[in-house]
Amino acid sequence: MKLTFLGTGTSFGVPQIGCECSVCRSTDPRDKRTRVGAVVESDGTALLIDTPPELRLQLISTGIQSVDAVLFTHDHADHTHGLDDIRAISVLRGSPLPFYGPPETLASLRQKFPYVFDDSIQPLPGTSKPEGSAHPLEPGVSARIGNLDVIPLAVPHGRIRVFGYRIGPIGYVTDAKTIPDDACALLAGVKVLVLNALFHESHPTHLSFDEAVAISRRIGVERTFLTHLTHHDAHADLEAGLPAGVYPAFDGLQVVVD
Repeated sequence: MKLTFLGTGTSFGVPQIGCECSVCRSTDPRDKRTRVGAVVESDGTALLIDTPPELRLQLISTGIQSVDAVLFTHDHADHTHGLDDIRAISVLRGSPLPFYGPPETLASLRQKFPYVFDDSIQPLPGTSKPEGSAHPLEPGVSARIGNLDVIPLAVPHGRIRVFGYRIGPIGYVTDAKTIPDDACALLAGVKVLVLNALFHESHPTHLSFDEAVAISRRIGVERTFLTHLTHHDAHADLEAGLPAGVYPAFDGLQVVVD
């Protein structure tokens, strides 16, 4: 199974508009962080997690030409507003791309992007549009998507809930403030865990670095990769300061899990 990080940055992205800090001016390519998204591939199935605003560029840069479905975590703009870029994928497949996620997220996307879901909105001859079909999930209820079993888990993110996902030996949780006990139980036994880590200090809607490390230790995972990173921390500094088994992710990173 292979996990590819498409983007690993906070909602501002890095470099951040109007900022001249050392990280935003860094020449280390690992400090160039687009908005958060990922692809998990195994057994002939490729699952895209979220559709960030830079999706087209992310897929091209990582060489990923098609996916079989999209798993949405929640409906915030930095995780969904690249949705139109699935047009190239749905046109190539000749059918709507299946979308999975929280029912409220799919309902919101249907309102924001009605042309993607509505079969009555047809493109003019010689033109095309992105096409998707909604498939709501429920926390803790496994879904078979392609050749993979996907287990959604609910975590709090301020006033809304976010879905993390367990896909075999990989757990992917972004934009979480905490990981409740039932979600931790669903992640037991994963070999690779992805967690958001925003600041070193506490934040009202995201895990801090210390909180993310504590959750990694609690679950007992072999390798943990931190994402949703800001311009406050250079990759090299994070790499040097994090404990063993915990790593900062970066755009384009590929992780293979046996």
